[in-house]
Amino acid sequence: MRRGPSWPLCVAMGLGFVFLYLPIVTLIVYSFNESKLVTVWGGWSLKWYRELWANQGLIDAAWVSVRVALASSTLATCLGVMAGIALARSSRFFGRTLFSGMVLAPLVMPDVIIGLSLLLTFISLSLDRGMLTIVLAHATCSMCYVAVVVQARLTGLDRSVEEAAQDLGARPATVFWRVTLPMIAPGVVSGWLLSFTLSLDDLVIASFAAGPGSTTLPIKVFSQVRLGVTPEINAIATILIGLVALGTLVWSVSLKRARAAAADDLP
Repeated sequence: MRRGPSWPLCVAMGLGFVFLYLPIVTLIVYSFNESKLVTVWGGWSLKWYRELWANQGLIDAAWVSVRVALASSTLATCLGVMAGIALARSSRFFGRTLFSGMVLAPLVMPDVIIGLSLLLTFISLSLDRGMLTIVLAHATCSMCYVAVVVQARLTGLDRSVEEAAQDLGARPATVFWRVTLPMIAPGVVSGWLLSFTLSLDDLVIASFAAGPGSTTLPIKVFSQVRLGVTPEINAIATILIGLVALGTLVWSVSLKRARAAAADDLP
């Protein structure tokens, strides 16, 4: 007879969910607050969502964050895939230990150190700070996550399929695009999504790499929060939470349908 979880485990799980999601639920509820004071409830209203669309500063910062995240995650994915393949498939080459350490260093290095070192690099190269520098900074930091995911994915793959393609006369480039890449596609997509999330959420590194006219949404929100939380910030945070929840739901449904279709194709 299968027993359910014990009540101490249920209580611990419940407290954990409350600790994680109660602040988010509170933020969502107060985004519909009529009162201008975020600590005083004044009734339900969509007032601050209308005010948000009139706040051009927040809207511009949000679009900057989206463009930076798209560009940096794509660049980080391309570089991370190449680094992951080198680490997984090239067991011995000169400088492998140094290369591996340099690729994985951002995982353990504080963001302040990374941001300061990138700032000094941009200054030494006489590179004006703006969207380009933020994209380069975010790609540098996110590449290691993609490399780790791709390396783990490649390590668990059976190379017999690739070897069979080579035996049939396929060139290395053809083997990669038609055999290897489709097999590691889930890892590549996961790395891209992780890089996109990290870029969209980053504040410390972006504050070092940003310049005039390239203020991202986290920088904009942080600068306003220091003067006091406004209901407009609650509104834009609620919109972001909704987009993330919708994306997660769509991804879960698509993955479930893909698994069901694969199961139906089995004899």
